[in-house]
Amino acid sequence: MAQAKTEYGKVAAPRAFGGAGVSLQRLDMFKFLMVCMFLLTIVSVFHVWSRFKLIDLNLQIAESNRQLKEADQEQKRLKLEVASLRTPSRIETIAKNDLGMALPTEQQVIIVK
Repeated sequence: MAQAKTEYGKVAAPRAFGGAGVSLQRLDMFKFLMVCMFLLTIVSVFHVWSRFKLIDLNLQIAESNRQLKEADQEQKRLKLEVASLRTPSRIETIAKNDLGMALPTEQQVIIVK
């Protein structure tokens, strides 16, 4: 068996701690991460606000639809009441009993030509 020769000449040596290049690189990375976190926070707040606004508008729409249905029912009820108040028999009863009116006789009728 042949012995394999191992070379260690291309192994990277550890860098010295506290170098200026490392601290500037870390500072740049920190600034980048802070900007990213700030933007993420702004986007998150906007998303929550928009969802809240959407739910609020849906509740307002539901309330408006409920009020519209109530108004339609009230209008139908009032139309029915108007129709019942306009009946000729009711008008004749009020005219005779409350106002003391009577149908005209033949002497009270004057024909105009």
